[in-house]
Amino acid sequence: MSASSSFRNTRYRQANLGVATPAGGISTFTPPESARASEPTTTESTLQITGPSTSTTTPPTAARLPIGPLLPVVGGNLAAPLAGNGTGGRTARAVNLDYAASAPALQAVADHVAEVLPYYASVHRGAGYASQVSTALYESARQTIGAFVGARPGDLTVFTRNTTDALNLLAGAVPQDGPGAGEVVVLDVEHHANLLPWTARRHRLIPTASTVAETVATLEATLAERPAALVAVTGCSNVTGEILPIGEIARIAHAHGARVVVDGAQLVPHRRVDIAALDVDYIAFSGHKIYAPFGSGVLIGRSDWLDAAQPHLAGGGAVRSVDAQGQAVWTTGVARHEGGTPNVLGAAALAAACRAIADLPEGAVEEHEAALSARLLDGLQAIPGVRVLRAWSDSTDRVGVVGFTVEGHEAARVAVYLSAEHGVGVRDGKFCAHPLLNRLGVTGGALRASLGLGSRSDDVERLLHAVRTLVTEGEKLQYEQIDGAWTPVNDDRPAPSWSTWGATNPVDGTSECGF
Repeated sequence: MSASSSFRNTRYRQANLGVATPAGGISTFTPPESARASEPTTTESTLQITGPSTSTTTPPTAARLPIGPLLPVVGGNLAAPLAGNGTGGRTARAVNLDYAASAPALQAVADHVAEVLPYYASVHRGAGYASQVSTALYESARQTIGAFVGARPGDLTVFTRNTTDALNLLAGAVPQDGPGAGEVVVLDVEHHANLLPWTARRHRLIPTASTVAETVATLEATLAERPAALVAVTGCSNVTGEILPIGEIARIAHAHGARVVVDGAQLVPHRRVDIAALDVDYIAFSGHKIYAPFGSGVLIGRSDWLDAAQPHLAGGGAVRSVDAQGQAVWTTGVARHEGGTPNVLGAAALAAACRAIADLPEGAVEEHEAALSARLLDGLQAIPGVRVLRAWSDSTDRVGVVGFTVEGHEAARVAVYLSAEHGVGVRDGKFCAHPLLNRLGVTGGALRASLGLGSRSDDVERLLHAVRTLVTEGEKLQYEQIDGAWTPVNDDRPAPSWSTWGATNPVDGTSECGF
């Protein structure tokens, strides 16, 4: 299989969508206007937001047909209270544009967890009926998840807590001496999860160039100058959504004797990845990024380093035997790094998410996201003072993750305004990617809107209207800082009876709203 086919779902409706596959094996969509209107829905917001578009590069909002969710998610119609003295308890459908931080559970995932929960029991060494069923559930989930990303025969699929945990596991497995030993090479665009685990050992941090081509060339020159054991690279930026040519990077790394690990936390929810076709050695990703927020993640890849490494978690299940002095003979394979009682339900949830996405028509995820992303990018770029962030001037493909700033407005305050006055949830800050934000000159933080399977065109239009209103009319409420966090003055939004957030919080008040 060629690199260009190693990201699946690339040929769906090519005649209508004009799909191009650049070097690196990731499909690129440039949808016509008709494709942007492929999913009719109704606006479910209880707050009616109106206002003409100021865009001069796209048709008026009213001329576009609505786009609905691709799959139902839990909380997709959650009602969010709006702040404001005398508002009479107004609510709006909560707009979730924070998928890149944690995606909501797919309804199919939640249903699956509820279905298997009565059978939950400890796995592997129980003879009881529930234990046997749970063991089969856990091990079949491992097979499903590995197959979802094209794992090779002999690859291990190790369950972890999340991507950070998985990459820390691999950091402890990179040989320190002997065959395969060497430095880890990493770019400075990485999320801290794919940066900090490597800094405790020999490593080289490569400054990213202004273009993808220059960045790849710098990487190749670095490896040619001095061999390395491993190249650690993100599948796509969690700040800008831009995709790197993973297949090309893997080819370069292998030509210089290095292995490759991909931080797939952001890429895997948006693109079908085949690590065998890409010739990627390891991939890590999290359930909570791919619509299975039940506390499980995975590291998938070659077994030799993992079998030779010290156990990631020393404990029960990871040993063959222990003598009277506490000396252990460790097992090999996945059990070596899964000490303790595993998160069976988290594994089942992650597998259910993989199945749900795999069952979609080929290319459906990319088509849905491309249509929404086009509206989001066009709309933001048409608002005066808004800067959409890019790491590379020549990048040609991106997932539905958009970092931006609003001139003259602090990102943290804008995020709170969006939530309090419009019921729109975005992320603000430096997104655990401080070196990249600093390089982009955004030292005070930025905003990030991110899309997913449950996103709809109304979400995008609500955000655009809110930002446009901020720029043209300003905030309607007064804001103050409490313990360093922005919040509406006299915030009157109620919280659920079981929650300590907001007005019911006796310690922190409303200081965490919007963060």
